[in-house]
Amino acid sequence: MKLRFPMERIVELANHYDRVTGERDRLLADRITHEIFPAYIRGGYLTRQGFLTVCAWKTPRSKPHCESNESALIKEISALALDTNSECMRIQAWTLLAGVKWPTASVFLHFAFHNRYPILDYRALWSLQEEVPSQYTFPFWEDYVEFCRSLRRKAGVTMRVLDKALWTYSYLKQRS
Repeated sequence: MKLRFPMERIVELANHYDRVTGERDRLLADRITHEIFPAYIRGGYLTRQGFLTVCAWKTPRSKPHCESNESALIKEISALALDTNSECMRIQAWTLLAGVKWPTASVFLHFAFHNRYPILDYRALWSLQEEVPSQYTFPFWEDYVEFCRSLRRKAGVTMRVLDKALWTYSYLKQRS
């Protein structure tokens, strides 16, 4: 993996994120950050409504699949993801839920474990000169996480800032 732009531009690009995303996405992200995940961490599990809000933000086309999940299963999987020490279990547990693939699973980790996990997204991968694999695997995820953690540390930014910068760069460059 290799960053397509100078590391010094990370903060600048992240600052453009809110300007290029739609109001719907900004409102959902704000709710996820300030309401849903603080409640998840306090309570030890994610509510069905919180789960559906995250899914609506990351993967709106999967809404019918996400809605088919029962509250009890969401509660159990979200509690397991918080409690386990297994990195593999932490990401893959989420994929047991209908409508949740690796990219959406990464969102739950990104917001639940402040500063530890990037969001797995085709835009972020493009900004890192990485092809989207035909199938995600734990070794791929592990390498991606470690690369992003290292980049975050070198740049002196939070994982959220890095995520916004990677997404924004791709959005601005791939549209043209």
